[in-house]
Amino acid sequence: MSIHQNKVIRLFHLIKQSLKGEEHDYTQGNVKTAILLLAIPMILELSLESVFAVVDIYFVGHLPNADVAVATVGLTEAVISLVYTIGIGLSVGATAIVARRVGEKDFTEASKSGAQAIWVSVLVSIAVALAGVYFAADILTLMGAQPEVIFEGTIFAQIIFASSPAIILLFLINGIFRGAGDAAMAMRSLWLASIINIILCPILIYGYGPFPELGLKGAAIATAVGRTIGVFYQCYHLFFKSRTITIYRQYFKPNFEIIKSLLTISMPAMLQFFIQSGSWIVLTYIVSITGSTDASAGYQIAIRNVVFFILPAWGLSNAAATLVGQNLGAQQPERAQQSVMLTTKYNVIFMSLVTLLFVVFSEWIISFYTADEVILAYGSKALRIIGLGYVFYGIGMVMIQALNGAGDTQTPTWINVFCFWMIQIPLAWFLAVYSELGPVGAFIAIPTAETVLALLAYYFFKKGKWKAVKV
Repeated sequence: MSIHQNKVIRLFHLIKQSLKGEEHDYTQGNVKTAILLLAIPMILELSLESVFAVVDIYFVGHLPNADVAVATVGLTEAVISLVYTIGIGLSVGATAIVARRVGEKDFTEASKSGAQAIWVSVLVSIAVALAGVYFAADILTLMGAQPEVIFEGTIFAQIIFASSPAIILLFLINGIFRGAGDAAMAMRSLWLASIINIILCPILIYGYGPFPELGLKGAAIATAVGRTIGVFYQCYHLFFKSRTITIYRQYFKPNFEIIKSLLTISMPAMLQFFIQSGSWIVLTYIVSITGSTDASAGYQIAIRNVVFFILPAWGLSNAAATLVGQNLGAQQPERAQQSVMLTTKYNVIFMSLVTLLFVVFSEWIISFYTADEVILAYGSKALRIIGLGYVFYGIGMVMIQALNGAGDTQTPTWINVFCFWMIQIPLAWFLAVYSELGPVGAFIAIPTAETVLALLAYYFFKKGKWKAVKV
Protein backbone atom coordinates (compact mmCIF):
# COMPACT_ATOMS: atom_id res chain seq x y z
CA MET A 1 0.00 0.00 0.00
CA SER A 2 1.40 3.44 -0.97
CA ILE A 3 2.05 6.33 1.39
CA HIS A 4 -0.71 8.30 -0.34
CA GLN A 5 -3.24 5.52 0.25
CA ASN A 6 -2.21 5.29 3.89
CA LYS A 7 -2.82 9.01 4.31
CA VAL A 8 -6.28 8.76 2.74
CA ILE A 9 -7.21 5.82 4.98
CA ARG A 10 -5.88 7.70 8.01
CA LEU A 11 -7.95 10.77 7.06
CA PHE A 12 -11.17 8.77 6.70
CA HIS A 13 -10.47 7.09 10.06
CA LEU A 14 -10.06 10.48 11.75
CA ILE A 15 -13.23 11.83 10.14
CA LYS A 16 -15.15 8.78 11.38
CA GLN A 17 -13.65 9.17 14.85
CA SER A 18 -14.52 12.87 15.00
CA LEU A 19 -18.14 12.29 13.95
CA LYS A 20 -18.64 9.42 16.41
CA GLY A 21 -17.50 11.70 19.24
CA GLU A 22 -15.04 9.26 20.75
CA GLU A 23 -13.18 10.63 23.76
CA HIS A 24 -9.74 12.02 22.95
CA ASP A 25 -7.03 13.76 24.98
CA TYR A 26 -6.40 16.98 23.07
CA THR A 27 -3.42 17.86 25.24
CA GLN A 28 -1.38 14.94 23.90
CA GLY A 29 -0.27 13.65 20.49
CA ASN A 30 -0.22 15.27 17.07
CA VAL A 31 -1.58 18.85 16.99
CA LYS A 32 -2.91 18.49 13.43
CA THR A 33 -4.87 15.42 14.53
CA ALA A 34 -6.31 17.31 17.50
CA ILE A 35 -7.40 20.21 15.24
CA LEU A 36 -8.98 17.81 12.76
CA LEU A 37 -10.89 15.84 15.40
CA LEU A 38 -12.34 19.02 16.89
CA ALA A 39 -12.75 21.09 13.75
CA ILE A 40 -14.65 18.59 11.56
CA PRO A 41 -17.76 18.37 13.81
CA MET A 42 -17.50 22.07 14.68
CA ILE A 43 -17.41 23.05 11.00
CA LEU A 44 -20.29 20.70 10.20
CA GLU A 45 -22.20 22.01 13.23
CA LEU A 46 -21.95 25.61 12.11
CA SER A 47 -22.34 24.76 8.42
CA LEU A 48 -25.89 23.63 9.11
CA GLU A 49 -26.39 26.61 11.43
CA SER A 50 -25.44 28.74 8.42
CA VAL A 51 -28.19 26.96 6.47
CA PHE A 52 -30.46 27.81 9.43
CA ALA A 53 -29.55 31.47 8.80
CA VAL A 54 -30.67 31.52 5.17
CA VAL A 55 -33.71 29.20 5.26
CA ASP A 56 -36.14 31.85 6.55
CA ILE A 57 -34.90 34.41 4.03
CA TYR A 58 -35.24 31.93 1.16
CA PHE A 59 -38.82 30.89 1.92
CA VAL A 60 -40.20 34.30 2.92
CA GLY A 61 -38.42 35.79 -0.09
CA HIS A 62 -40.94 33.94 -2.26
CA LEU A 63 -44.00 35.33 -0.50
CA PRO A 64 -46.15 37.87 -2.44
CA ASN A 65 -44.86 40.80 -0.32
CA ALA A 66 -41.25 39.62 -0.51
CA ASP A 67 -39.61 43.00 0.11
CA VAL A 68 -41.55 43.54 3.35
CA ALA A 69 -41.09 39.94 4.47
CA VAL A 70 -37.32 39.89 3.87
CA ALA A 71 -36.85 43.29 5.50
CA THR A 72 -38.86 42.10 8.53
CA VAL A 73 -36.78 38.95 8.98
CA GLY A 74 -33.57 40.91 8.51
CA LEU A 75 -34.43 43.70 10.94
CA THR A 76 -35.69 41.24 13.56
CA GLU A 77 -32.59 39.09 13.24
CA ALA A 78 -30.41 42.18 13.54
CA VAL A 79 -32.03 42.91 16.91
CA ILE A 80 -32.22 39.28 18.04
CA SER A 81 -28.47 39.18 17.51
CA LEU A 82 -28.35 40.93 20.89
CA VAL A 83 -29.91 37.77 22.35
CA TYR A 84 -27.28 35.74 20.52
CA THR A 85 -24.76 38.02 22.19
CA ILE A 86 -25.90 36.87 25.63
CA GLY A 87 -25.82 33.22 24.59
CA ILE A 88 -22.43 33.50 22.91
CA GLY A 89 -20.98 35.49 25.82
CA LEU A 90 -22.09 32.92 28.36
CA SER A 91 -20.90 30.08 26.12
CA VAL A 92 -17.45 31.70 25.86
CA GLY A 93 -17.19 31.71 29.66
CA ALA A 94 -18.47 28.14 29.90
CA THR A 95 -16.08 26.91 27.19
CA ALA A 96 -13.07 28.59 28.82
CA ILE A 97 -13.79 27.25 32.32
CA VAL A 98 -14.87 23.75 31.28
CA ALA A 99 -11.89 23.40 28.90
CA ARG A 100 -9.46 24.52 31.63
CA ARG A 101 -10.91 22.02 34.15
CA VAL A 102 -10.89 19.22 31.56
CA GLY A 103 -7.26 20.04 30.75
CA GLU A 104 -6.55 19.67 34.46
CA LYS A 105 -8.46 16.34 34.39
CA ASP A 106 -10.92 17.62 37.02
CA PHE A 107 -14.12 16.40 35.36
CA THR A 108 -16.36 16.87 38.42
CA GLU A 109 -15.53 20.59 38.64
CA ALA A 110 -16.00 20.86 34.87
CA SER A 111 -19.51 19.41 35.22
CA LYS A 112 -20.34 21.70 38.17
CA SER A 113 -19.20 24.70 36.12
CA GLY A 114 -21.53 23.65 33.32
CA ALA A 115 -24.47 23.36 35.71
CA GLN A 116 -23.87 26.85 37.12
CA ALA A 117 -23.68 28.28 33.60
CA ILE A 118 -27.06 26.73 32.74
CA TRP A 119 -28.62 28.04 35.96
CA VAL A 120 -27.49 31.62 35.22
CA SER A 121 -28.56 31.35 31.54
CA VAL A 122 -32.12 30.30 32.36
CA LEU A 123 -32.65 33.33 34.62
CA VAL A 124 -31.20 35.76 32.08
CA SER A 125 -33.08 34.30 29.12
CA ILE A 126 -36.48 34.52 30.79
CA ALA A 127 -35.97 38.23 31.48
CA VAL A 128 -34.89 38.83 27.87
CA ALA A 129 -37.90 36.94 26.50
CA LEU A 130 -40.41 38.95 28.53
CA ALA A 131 -38.86 42.30 27.55
CA GLY A 132 -38.59 41.34 23.88
CA VAL A 133 -42.21 40.21 23.55
CA TYR A 134 -43.51 43.38 25.23
CA PHE A 135 -41.39 45.85 23.24
CA ALA A 136 -41.29 44.04 19.85
CA ALA A 137 -43.11 46.76 17.88
CA ASP A 138 -41.11 49.55 19.53
CA ILE A 139 -37.87 47.75 18.68
CA LEU A 140 -38.79 47.54 14.97
CA THR A 141 -39.72 51.23 15.04
CA LEU A 142 -36.35 52.17 16.53
CA MET A 143 -34.67 50.15 13.77
CA GLY A 144 -36.16 52.51 11.19
CA ALA A 145 -38.60 49.93 9.82
CA GLN A 146 -41.29 51.16 7.43
CA PRO A 147 -44.91 51.10 8.75
CA GLU A 148 -45.80 48.06 6.65
CA VAL A 149 -42.81 46.17 8.07
CA ILE A 150 -43.87 47.01 11.63
CA PHE A 151 -47.45 45.91 10.91
CA GLU A 152 -46.42 42.60 9.33
CA GLY A 153 -43.39 41.90 11.47
CA THR A 154 -44.43 42.50 15.09
CA ILE A 155 -45.82 38.99 15.62
CA PHE A 156 -42.73 37.49 13.95
CA ALA A 157 -40.48 39.44 16.32
CA GLN A 158 -42.58 38.48 19.36
CA ILE A 159 -42.35 34.76 18.61
CA ILE A 160 -38.58 34.95 18.03
CA PHE A 161 -38.08 36.90 21.28
CA ALA A 162 -40.28 34.44 23.18
CA SER A 163 -37.89 31.68 22.11
CA SER A 164 -34.92 33.50 23.72
CA PRO A 165 -34.40 30.73 26.35
CA ALA A 166 -33.96 28.18 23.57
CA ILE A 167 -31.59 30.48 21.66
CA ILE A 168 -29.40 31.18 24.68
CA LEU A 169 -29.37 27.60 25.99
CA LEU A 170 -28.56 26.17 22.56
CA PHE A 171 -25.44 28.37 22.44
CA LEU A 172 -24.56 27.85 26.10
CA ILE A 173 -24.84 24.07 26.29
CA ASN A 174 -22.95 23.63 23.04
CA GLY A 175 -20.24 25.82 24.59
CA ILE A 176 -20.08 23.34 27.49
CA PHE A 177 -19.78 20.39 25.11
CA ARG A 178 -17.08 22.16 23.08
CA GLY A 179 -15.10 23.01 26.20
CA ALA A 180 -15.15 19.31 27.10
CA GLY A 181 -13.89 18.46 23.62
CA ASP A 182 -17.23 16.79 22.79
CA ALA A 183 -17.66 18.64 19.51
CA ALA A 184 -19.68 15.81 17.94
CA MET A 185 -22.42 16.24 20.55
CA ALA A 186 -22.61 19.98 19.87
CA MET A 187 -22.82 19.23 16.15
CA ARG A 188 -25.69 16.74 16.53
CA SER A 189 -27.83 19.06 18.65
CA LEU A 190 -27.50 21.97 16.24
CA TRP A 191 -28.09 19.71 13.25
CA LEU A 192 -31.29 18.44 14.84
CA ALA A 193 -32.51 21.99 15.51
CA SER A 194 -31.64 23.13 11.99
CA ILE A 195 -33.16 20.14 10.18
CA ILE A 196 -36.46 20.54 12.05
CA ASN A 197 -36.51 24.23 11.12
CA ILE A 198 -35.80 23.46 7.47
CA ILE A 199 -38.63 20.90 7.37
CA LEU A 200 -41.17 23.06 9.22
CA CYS A 201 -40.41 26.36 7.44
CA PRO A 202 -42.15 25.68 4.10
CA ILE A 203 -44.91 23.64 5.77
CA LEU A 204 -45.91 26.44 8.15
CA ILE A 205 -45.20 29.39 5.83
CA TYR A 206 -47.20 28.05 2.86
CA GLY A 207 -49.63 25.77 4.69
CA TYR A 208 -48.90 22.34 3.24
CA GLY A 209 -51.02 19.34 4.23
CA PRO A 210 -53.19 19.85 7.32
CA PHE A 211 -51.24 22.94 8.42
CA PRO A 212 -52.66 26.47 7.94
CA GLU A 213 -50.82 29.03 5.81
CA LEU A 214 -49.11 31.25 8.42
CA GLY A 215 -46.72 33.29 6.28
CA LEU A 216 -44.10 35.15 8.30
CA LYS A 217 -45.52 33.84 11.56
CA GLY A 218 -44.90 30.30 10.33
CA ALA A 219 -41.21 31.04 9.77
CA ALA A 220 -40.88 32.25 13.35
CA ILE A 221 -42.70 29.21 14.79
CA ALA A 222 -40.53 26.81 12.75
CA THR A 223 -37.36 28.44 14.05
CA ALA A 224 -38.55 28.46 17.66
CA VAL A 225 -39.67 24.79 17.58
CA GLY A 226 -36.41 23.64 15.97
CA ARG A 227 -34.25 25.36 18.57
CA THR A 228 -36.38 24.15 21.48
CA ILE A 229 -36.14 20.51 20.38
CA GLY A 230 -32.38 20.98 19.97
CA VAL A 231 -32.14 22.10 23.62
CA PHE A 232 -34.18 19.10 24.84
CA TYR A 233 -31.79 16.82 22.96
CA GLN A 234 -28.78 18.54 24.58
CA CYS A 235 -30.26 18.22 28.06
CA TYR A 236 -31.01 14.52 27.59
CA HIS A 237 -27.36 13.80 26.82
CA LEU A 238 -26.08 16.21 29.46
CA PHE A 239 -28.18 14.83 32.32
CA PHE A 240 -28.85 11.19 31.48
CA LYS A 241 -25.87 9.96 29.47
CA SER A 242 -22.36 9.18 30.69
CA ARG A 243 -20.03 11.59 28.89
CA THR A 244 -17.00 13.72 29.79
CA ILE A 245 -19.49 16.21 31.24
CA THR A 246 -22.40 14.68 33.16
CA ILE A 247 -24.55 16.99 35.27
CA TYR A 248 -26.43 15.85 38.38
CA ARG A 249 -29.22 17.67 40.23
CA GLN A 250 -27.03 18.66 43.18
CA TYR A 251 -24.65 20.52 40.84
CA PHE A 252 -27.33 23.21 40.35
CA LYS A 253 -27.03 24.39 43.96
CA PRO A 254 -25.70 27.96 43.56
CA ASN A 255 -21.91 28.05 43.79
CA PHE A 256 -21.03 31.73 43.85
CA GLU A 257 -17.32 31.15 43.37
CA ILE A 258 -17.95 29.40 40.04
CA ILE A 259 -20.62 31.95 39.09
CA LYS A 260 -18.20 34.79 39.79
CA SER A 261 -15.53 33.14 37.65
CA LEU A 262 -18.06 32.50 34.88
CA LEU A 263 -19.32 36.09 34.87
CA THR A 264 -15.78 37.52 35.07
CA ILE A 265 -15.09 35.85 31.72
CA SER A 266 -18.59 36.04 30.22
CA MET A 267 -19.44 39.70 30.90
CA PRO A 268 -16.60 41.09 28.77
CA ALA A 269 -17.42 38.44 26.16
CA MET A 270 -21.07 39.56 26.14
CA LEU A 271 -19.93 43.17 25.82
CA GLN A 272 -17.55 42.08 23.09
CA PHE A 273 -20.31 40.55 21.00
CA PHE A 274 -22.79 43.28 21.98
CA ILE A 275 -20.39 45.82 20.49
CA GLN A 276 -20.19 43.80 17.31
CA SER A 277 -23.95 43.15 17.14
CA GLY A 278 -24.70 46.78 17.97
CA SER A 279 -22.51 47.86 15.10
CA TRP A 280 -24.35 45.57 12.70
CA ILE A 281 -27.66 46.98 13.93
CA VAL A 282 -26.44 50.53 13.25
CA LEU A 283 -25.31 49.50 9.77
CA THR A 284 -28.73 47.96 9.13
CA TYR A 285 -30.27 51.25 10.24
CA ILE A 286 -27.94 53.28 7.99
CA VAL A 287 -28.85 51.11 5.00
CA SER A 288 -32.58 51.46 5.77
CA ILE A 289 -32.48 55.29 5.99
CA THR A 290 -30.15 55.91 3.03
CA GLY A 291 -31.82 53.40 0.70
CA SER A 292 -35.22 51.96 -0.10
CA THR A 293 -36.89 48.86 1.34
CA ASP A 294 -35.38 47.07 -1.68
CA ALA A 295 -31.90 48.18 -0.59
CA SER A 296 -32.55 46.90 2.92
CA ALA A 297 -33.84 43.58 1.56
CA GLY A 298 -30.80 43.19 -0.72
CA TYR A 299 -28.44 43.93 2.14
CA GLN A 300 -30.18 41.40 4.41
CA ILE A 301 -29.92 38.66 1.78
CA ALA A 302 -26.21 39.47 1.34
CA ILE A 303 -25.58 39.42 5.10
CA ARG A 304 -27.30 36.04 5.43
CA ASN A 305 -24.90 34.67 2.81
CA VAL A 306 -21.95 36.30 4.56
CA VAL A 307 -23.04 34.46 7.71
CA PHE A 308 -23.58 31.28 5.69
CA PHE A 309 -19.91 31.16 4.69
CA ILE A 310 -18.45 32.64 7.89
CA LEU A 311 -19.95 30.09 10.27
CA PRO A 312 -17.88 27.13 9.04
CA ALA A 313 -14.78 29.28 9.58
CA TRP A 314 -16.15 30.08 13.04
CA GLY A 315 -16.18 26.33 13.64
CA LEU A 316 -12.43 26.24 13.08
CA SER A 317 -12.07 29.19 15.44
CA ASN A 318 -14.04 27.35 18.14
CA ALA A 319 -11.63 24.45 17.79
CA ALA A 320 -8.79 26.86 18.54
CA ALA A 321 -10.59 28.09 21.67
CA THR A 322 -11.02 24.55 23.02
CA LEU A 323 -7.40 23.63 22.29
CA VAL A 324 -6.11 26.78 23.98
CA GLY A 325 -8.22 26.21 27.11
CA GLN A 326 -7.40 22.53 27.51
CA ASN A 327 -3.68 22.94 26.82
CA LEU A 328 -3.36 25.84 29.24
CA GLY A 329 -5.07 23.63 31.83
CA ALA A 330 -2.46 20.96 31.07
CA GLN A 331 0.35 23.54 31.50
CA GLN A 332 1.28 23.42 27.80
CA PRO A 333 1.09 27.04 26.52
CA GLU A 334 3.39 26.45 23.54
CA ARG A 335 1.19 23.62 22.29
CA ALA A 336 -1.77 25.99 22.65
CA GLN A 337 -0.01 28.61 20.50
CA GLN A 338 0.98 26.04 17.88
CA SER A 339 -2.66 24.94 17.64
CA VAL A 340 -3.82 28.50 17.00
CA MET A 341 -1.27 29.22 14.27
CA LEU A 342 -2.13 26.02 12.40
CA THR A 343 -5.86 26.73 12.69
CA THR A 344 -5.28 30.24 11.33
CA LYS A 345 -3.50 28.80 8.30
CA TYR A 346 -6.44 26.49 7.52
CA ASN A 347 -8.95 29.31 7.96
CA VAL A 348 -7.07 31.63 5.60
CA ILE A 349 -7.08 28.95 2.89
CA PHE A 350 -10.85 28.44 3.26
CA MET A 351 -11.64 32.16 3.34
CA SER A 352 -9.54 32.84 0.24
CA LEU A 353 -11.76 30.44 -1.69
CA VAL A 354 -14.89 32.17 -0.36
CA THR A 355 -13.54 35.57 -1.44
CA LEU A 356 -13.12 34.28 -4.97
CA LEU A 357 -16.65 32.85 -4.91
CA PHE A 358 -18.22 36.13 -3.73
CA VAL A 359 -16.33 38.35 -6.16
CA VAL A 360 -17.05 36.19 -9.22
CA PHE A 361 -20.50 34.72 -8.50
CA SER A 362 -22.23 37.34 -6.31
CA GLU A 363 -25.14 37.96 -8.73
CA TRP A 364 -25.77 34.25 -9.19
CA ILE A 365 -25.80 33.69 -5.41
CA ILE A 366 -28.27 36.52 -4.72
CA SER A 367 -30.50 35.49 -7.65
CA PHE A 368 -31.15 32.25 -5.77
CA TYR A 369 -33.20 34.28 -3.25
CA THR A 370 -34.91 36.91 -5.40
CA ALA A 371 -35.79 37.76 -8.99
CA ASP A 372 -36.35 41.46 -8.21
CA GLU A 373 -33.75 43.39 -10.22
CA VAL A 374 -33.31 46.20 -7.67
CA ILE A 375 -32.92 43.83 -4.70
CA LEU A 376 -30.56 41.70 -6.80
CA ALA A 377 -28.38 44.70 -7.67
CA TYR A 378 -28.04 45.86 -4.05
CA GLY A 379 -27.52 42.34 -2.72
CA SER A 380 -24.82 41.37 -5.22
CA LYS A 381 -22.94 44.64 -4.73
CA ALA A 382 -23.02 44.19 -0.94
CA LEU A 383 -21.82 40.59 -1.22
CA ARG A 384 -18.96 41.52 -3.55
CA ILE A 385 -17.70 44.41 -1.39
CA ILE A 386 -18.03 42.61 1.95
CA GLY A 387 -16.39 39.50 0.48
CA LEU A 388 -13.18 41.38 -0.24
CA GLY A 389 -12.27 41.24 3.46
CA TYR A 390 -12.87 37.54 4.02
CA VAL A 391 -9.24 36.50 4.48
CA PHE A 392 -8.93 39.04 7.30
CA TYR A 393 -12.21 37.85 8.82
CA GLY A 394 -10.67 34.38 9.03
CA ILE A 395 -7.51 35.59 10.77
CA GLY A 396 -9.42 37.80 13.19
CA MET A 397 -11.90 35.08 14.18
CA VAL A 398 -9.23 32.57 15.15
CA MET A 399 -7.16 35.10 17.11
CA ILE A 400 -10.19 36.48 18.98
CA GLN A 401 -11.48 33.01 19.84
CA ALA A 402 -8.02 31.91 20.97
CA LEU A 403 -7.86 34.84 23.41
CA ASN A 404 -11.41 34.04 24.58
CA GLY A 405 -10.52 30.37 25.04
CA ALA A 406 -7.66 31.41 27.29
CA GLY A 407 -10.10 33.41 29.43
CA ASP A 408 -8.70 36.75 28.22
CA THR A 409 -12.02 38.22 27.08
CA GLN A 410 -11.08 41.82 27.92
CA THR A 411 -8.51 42.26 25.15
CA PRO A 412 -10.92 41.23 22.35
CA THR A 413 -13.57 43.50 23.88
CA TRP A 414 -11.36 46.58 23.58
CA ILE A 415 -10.37 45.55 20.05
CA ASN A 416 -14.08 45.35 19.16
CA VAL A 417 -14.81 48.76 20.70
CA PHE A 418 -12.10 50.35 18.59
CA CYS A 419 -12.81 48.54 15.31
CA PHE A 420 -16.61 48.53 15.32
CA TRP A 421 -17.58 51.70 17.17
CA MET A 422 -14.63 53.94 16.33
CA ILE A 423 -13.99 52.77 12.77
CA GLN A 424 -16.92 50.85 11.26
CA ILE A 425 -19.87 52.97 12.43
CA PRO A 426 -18.29 56.45 11.86
CA LEU A 427 -16.90 55.37 8.48
CA ALA A 428 -20.25 53.90 7.39
CA TRP A 429 -22.08 57.07 8.42
CA PHE A 430 -19.53 59.31 6.71
CA LEU A 431 -19.56 57.39 3.45
CA ALA A 432 -23.29 56.65 3.34
CA VAL A 433 -24.66 60.00 4.57
CA TYR A 434 -22.08 62.75 4.15
CA SER A 435 -20.37 61.38 1.04
CA GLU A 436 -23.81 60.43 -0.32
CA LEU A 437 -22.75 56.93 -1.33
CA GLY A 438 -25.90 55.57 0.30
CA PRO A 439 -25.95 51.89 1.28
CA VAL A 440 -22.69 51.26 -0.62
CA GLY A 441 -20.89 53.41 1.96
CA ALA A 442 -22.06 51.05 4.71
CA PHE A 443 -20.89 48.06 2.67
CA ILE A 444 -17.38 49.51 2.31
CA ALA A 445 -17.04 50.13 6.06
CA ILE A 446 -17.40 46.41 6.86
CA PRO A 447 -14.20 44.94 5.30
CA THR A 448 -12.26 48.05 6.37
CA ALA A 449 -13.05 47.57 10.06
CA GLU A 450 -12.58 43.80 9.94
CA THR A 451 -9.11 44.16 8.42
CA VAL A 452 -7.99 46.43 11.26
CA LEU A 453 -9.50 43.99 13.77
CA ALA A 454 -7.52 41.07 12.34
CA LEU A 455 -4.23 42.97 12.52
CA LEU A 456 -4.81 44.10 16.11
CA ALA A 457 -5.94 40.65 17.28
CA TYR A 458 -2.85 39.04 15.74
CA TYR A 459 -0.61 41.60 17.44
CA PHE A 460 -2.03 40.99 20.91
CA PHE A 461 -2.04 37.23 20.45
CA LYS A 462 1.66 37.23 19.54
CA LYS A 463 2.44 39.28 22.66
CA GLY A 464 1.48 36.16 24.63
CA LYS A 465 -0.01 37.68 27.78
CA TRP A 466 -3.00 35.32 27.41
CA LYS A 467 -0.74 32.44 28.50
CA ALA A 468 -0.70 33.77 32.08
CA VAL A 469 -4.47 34.23 32.50
CA LYS A 470 -5.92 32.34 35.49
CA VAL A 471 -9.39 30.77 35.20
